[in-house]
Amino acid sequence: MSEGLPQYVYVEVADQVEAEIRSGRLPAGARLPNERAMGEQYGVAPGTARRAVAELRERGLVATLPNKGTFVIVPPAGA
Repeated sequence: MSEGLPQYVYVEVADQVEAEIRSGRLPAGARLPNERAMGEQYGVAPGTARRAVAELRERGLVATLPNKGTFVIVPPAGA
């Protein structure tokens, strides 16, 4: 997406988390904060954090295990 174009806040949060994953700051196996903590960390509502996590799942970067949390997974080769 081109810079300067408006986008949803949850996409911006997902982009920030993806950058942390790609840089290695959040390695494979790292657990993401819960929605409330993520919301506080990025200055958004918990619902926005929830949508950002859903976006990251769609991108194939994280997996959510019920009652366990959301974890960074190894991105597909060539990603």
